[in-house]
Amino acid sequence: MGYKRSFAVKNTEPLPPCMNLRSKAIYVTGDPDPRSPEEEGSTRFNCWCNKTQHTLGPDQQLVDRHDCVHGRVCYQGRA
Repeated sequence: MGYKRSFAVKNTEPLPPCMNLRSKAIYVTGDPDPRSPEEEGSTRFNCWCNKTQHTLGPDQQLVDRHDCVHGRVCYQGRA
């Protein structure tokens, strides 16, 4: 049997974002779908929290697409 190399595949499917997460892409496309290519560039520099109207969330942590997901203290899911 020959040598077989394998790598752990990281789940690239992003978790649904908090309903209070805002980015420029949402206002351009109107689509808050996290799989949207426009959302891929949503970093701390063009995201903000709709509750605080700032780059810091209610928990005083930075806001961004990959951090504002289920498990964060201030996270609110979509109804």
